[in-house]
Amino acid sequence: MNDNPTLGFLLHDIARLLRKRFEQRARCLGLTRSQWQTLAYLANNEGIHQGGLAEMLEIEPITLVRILDKLADRGLIERRQHPTDRRIWLLYLRDEARPLLGTMREIGDLTRGEALDGMSAEEREQLFEILSLMKTNLVNACRTPLAENETNHG
Repeated sequence: MNDNPTLGFLLHDIARLLRKRFEQRARCLGLTRSQWQTLAYLANNEGIHQGGLAEMLEIEPITLVRILDKLADRGLIERRQHPTDRRIWLLYLRDEARPLLGTMREIGDLTRGEALDGMSAEEREQLFEILSLMKTNLVNACRTPLAENETNHG
């Protein structure tokens, strides 16, 4: 068997190590990984409903509710009722979360700097271009249904 990792394993390991290193630095913030990930996604999608955020985070809605409850208890997020559908809650960051997000961005910058250490600016740009192309290719592929013979493997 070949000892070189496949692309999928290598990308997975890099993502895992980035999260691990971020967590080492972020431990002082008193947030779990799921809480800081929720805050990060919410920062870019304020006003989203709980179901939409759960889908983006790829977690079950009930799991997200527990995370949101803890963030609300800390005064970091708020739920507002949808203006026309009282069953839907929209999510917003509170002002108290903004300094925390700034700290999270600084920690992310440090972590990315460690990961990219030794690469020239040109190599970094090329890496981002290649990874962006791969993401676009996979997003497009996921939108295309598989042929019947590709879904049956025995």
